[in-house]
Amino acid sequence: MNESKFKPLWSLPVIVAALGYFVDIYDLLLFSIVRKPSLISLGIPEDQLFDQGEHLLRVQMAGLLVGGIIWGIMGDKRGRLSVLFGSILLYSLANIANGFITTVDQYVVLRFIAGIGLAGELGAGVTLVSESLPSNLRGYGTTIIATVGLMGAVVGNLVSQTKFASSSFESWQISFFIGGGMGLLLLIARVSVFESHVFLKSKERKLERGNFFQLFTNRTRLVKFLGCIFIGLPIWYVIGILVTFSPEFATALSITGTVTTGNAIMYSYIGLAVGDLASGFSSQIIKSRKKIVLIFILLTLCFIVFYLFTPIKDAGFFYITCFILGVGIGYWALFVTIAAEQFGTNLRSTVATSVPNFIRGTVIPLTLLFKFLRDSIHQHYSLSLGDINAKNAGMIYGALVVGLLTIVVALIALRLIDETYGRDMNFVEED
Repeated sequence: MNESKFKPLWSLPVIVAALGYFVDIYDLLLFSIVRKPSLISLGIPEDQLFDQGEHLLRVQMAGLLVGGIIWGIMGDKRGRLSVLFGSILLYSLANIANGFITTVDQYVVLRFIAGIGLAGELGAGVTLVSESLPSNLRGYGTTIIATVGLMGAVVGNLVSQTKFASSSFESWQISFFIGGGMGLLLLIARVSVFESHVFLKSKERKLERGNFFQLFTNRTRLVKFLGCIFIGLPIWYVIGILVTFSPEFATALSITGTVTTGNAIMYSYIGLAVGDLASGFSSQIIKSRKKIVLIFILLTLCFIVFYLFTPIKDAGFFYITCFILGVGIGYWALFVTIAAEQFGTNLRSTVATSVPNFIRGTVIPLTLLFKFLRDSIHQHYSLSLGDINAKNAGMIYGALVVGLLTIVVALIALRLIDETYGRDMNFVEED
């Protein structure tokens, strides 16, 4: 193997982008990990934890939607580095403040602000790295970013479970402080990173950059943009519903033993890292993005059914199903890479930043649909099955319907996008 060929993969932009995504994932998933203990600490009754958790998750995802547009446009207008600095500063300060909250209303405001900040990290990092690496190494670079970054969820769970002696703050509060502190430290490392030469070259041309509405003025661009978004729909269905609310699913599935959201997220994200490595390297070997994404979408379908109808009712085995789910949705790195490769330099950051946040934002309608279905099934069968059994059936079959819908939409969307393996990134979008 020619080691010099792979030397660019260990360049500063790749390393800093990977560390940045690590902190981003830590902070993004931290709310889901500490959802129950934080809400209990704020005095929320047990029977309201699920609904309040869903509401706060939707608020955070709404922030990601807004931030995805803001940071994406800024990345194309002012440069990729401006986004990397601005976004991490915003969400780091918001997470530090999150450790001092005393009411749910404060929680809502800060999760929205943090969501806006968290929206910029991945897209800007992937755009910068995609434009900095040779085309034959691009897939490896984004795979490294995703794999390192996803471990942030593992560290977030371990930190949240750590008992800090002689502290007037609870573990969930200190977890927020640590996340914010890591982000501020990362700003120092970012000082040494240079702007993408592809972006600098595009600035010399007199063309419009970062016009979000330009995505909607051309049918071909619009179809590709929507296709890029919806191929990732199963990913955040799994994370936002099946994994985030795993304790409730464990109850509905009659799992014996204690299941916590933090552990479910940790095991699923280890699986997600494994899947990202497998999908990223496989796409480089067979020289195709779309074929690998198709395989992983179909695997996700199988694993969703396995999770919802698991034959072994043990907490340890349940965590194994979470790991398997993570492997299935392990095409996240390819998903973001495809988005960056579809569009020209003057819209690349806009797309690469907005697409992953739009798909994160689909958690809002997905959770609302899930709530409608589980309540409808519960009410319809409460007399024939009994209240508890009908409620459990609502959880399981409501989730199944939503999951099947995301798979169908993703398969249709995959047909709408281009195969982009090996594409030269030095091009622009013309009207």
